[in-house]
Amino acid sequence: MDHNITTLTARLLAHRWLPRTDAQVKRALVDESFRLELEHRLAEVGLQLLDNPFAAHVAVGLKEDMLDAVFGGRDYQASTMGLTRDEIALLIVIWALIILPKRERQLGRRERGDDGQNDMFGQEKPITHGEEVSGAISEASLLADFGAQLGGKTKVRNFALGKLARLGFIERRGGMIHEGPLLDVLLDYRVLADRIVNGTLADVLAAAGHALPSTDEAFEEDADSEPDSTDA
Repeated sequence: MDHNITTLTARLLAHRWLPRTDAQVKRALVDESFRLELEHRLAEVGLQLLDNPFAAHVAVGLKEDMLDAVFGGRDYQASTMGLTRDEIALLIVIWALIILPKRERQLGRRERGDDGQNDMFGQEKPITHGEEVSGAISEASLLADFGAQLGGKTKVRNFALGKLARLGFIERRGGMIHEGPLLDVLLDYRVLADRIVNGTLADVLAAAGHALPSTDEAFEEDADSEPDSTDA
C-alpha cells in the first residue's frame, strides 16, 4: 500500500487533478484506510484532497490553515486564482449554464436527452459523470449574449476563455465550451446554486434565453448526498 500511496500522491501533485475512473483514485474513494493514509500524506505538506461525488475528477488544494503562510495574508489570490472580476463573472456564468443542468440530470439519474419518464428505477442508478450528463455551450452564443458585459467579445474570446482553459475550469473544442476537470470541484455547488437561481444572475441569464432549472429540492438532496462505491 505504501508504494501505491506514494505514487498516487506524486501523481496528484504533478497533474493537479485525476479522473475518478483512475484505478488508484477509485481505491482512494472506496478504501477507507487507503483514503486516510492519502489524506495524511497530503496534510503533511499542507494540502487536502478535493472530492465531490458529482464531479468526474478529484484534485488537490491548500488546507485552509495554510492560506496565510502560502499567500502572505492575501487571501484573494487563493480564492480567485489570479482571475479578474470580469473573468470571475464569466466563470460563474459558464458554471451556471453547465453545472446546474448537469446536477439536475445527476440527481434525477438521467442522461442528456432523457426526460426520465420511462424509468421506474432511476433513483437506484449510480451517479453518472462525463459528457453523458454534462452538456456544452457554444462560444459564439456565449459571446453574443454576454461578451459586451464581460469586457468585450475580443477580450473574452482571446484572453478570458483561454485563461479559464489553462486553469482547468473549461475545455474548448470545435467552438464549444465543455466542463473542465476543476469546474465542479473547486466551485462549491452548495454555496453558488441557491444564490444564482434565486438571485439577479438568473434574471440576466433568462433575459438572454438561458432558463435555469428550478432545483430547490435538488439543493437539499445534493447537500445530503455522499459518495459510495457505485459512484466511483
